Amino acid sequence: MNVYVREMRAHRKSLFIWCIGMMALIGSGMGKYAGFSSSGQSMNELVGGLPKSMQAILGFGSLDMATASGYYGVLFLYIVLLATIHAALTGATIISKEERDKTAEFLFVKPLTRKKIIGVKLSAALTQIGIIALVTWISSLLIVSHYSDVSVAFDIGVTVVGMIILQVLFLLIGTAVAAYSKKPGKSAAVATGVLLLTFILSFAIDLNESIEALKYLTPFKYFEAENVMYGGGLESAYVGISIVLIGILAIATFLFYDKRDLNV
Repeated sequence: MNVYVREMRAHRKSLFIWCIGMMALIGSGMGKYAGFSSSGQSMNELVGGLPKSMQAILGFGSLDMATASGYYGVLFLYIVLLATIHAALTGATIISKEERDKTAEFLFVKPLTRKKIIGVKLSAALTQIGIIALVTWISSLLIVSHYSDVSVAFDIGVTVVGMIILQVLFLLIGTAVAAYSKKPGKSAAVATGVLLLTFILSFAIDLNESIEALKYLTPFKYFEAENVMYGGGLESAYVGISIVLIGILAIATFLFYDKRDLNV
């Protein structure tokens, strides 16, 4: 069976569940915005009364919570978290599962080089995160537009582009970890651990301005909604850093896996 088709079939159920979860997150989140709006309460006043630490944890920042796009900007932090967790897990498992499931001996006796197999697996993984991104974009556009009196197409489009870059970055973190690790069963946990550490670091930076220089170490600071939506789009410096990291991690994935001894 074609390796690409095999991988897509193997992940179709989990991909469907992730897509449903993403739509549910967006729908329920914007539903809360509708509830606050209809109650007549000022979201900005409510947020302003919270401690700074709580505002940082909830991701409020300087977004205008009275608008649908501003509220979506807060929700987007958790959308990105869900999308990147999916990407990291997909990257780790799509590489390590052959050894974990004891199918490596069957797959790697085929007339295909390791690099070819890894390339096809990466194509399948990129397709899956692309589907998640497409579902996120369409769901966000339809749901947020329902609650907004002005066009939100640009705001949503630019944030989703930032999310896609982070998805690819964490996907390749997952594949690089899996390609290097001698314990394939732990690859997904390590990749997720790296993701959560960078996510927590982004909160720490919001709470303590003295460590703001560390923002380059956490991708979650690269494309924050408040900067992307109200700051004129994606910053070229962060895009450049992301592309360099993606290139390094992609090369590392191929090199590590090509040289390692497989557990069969």
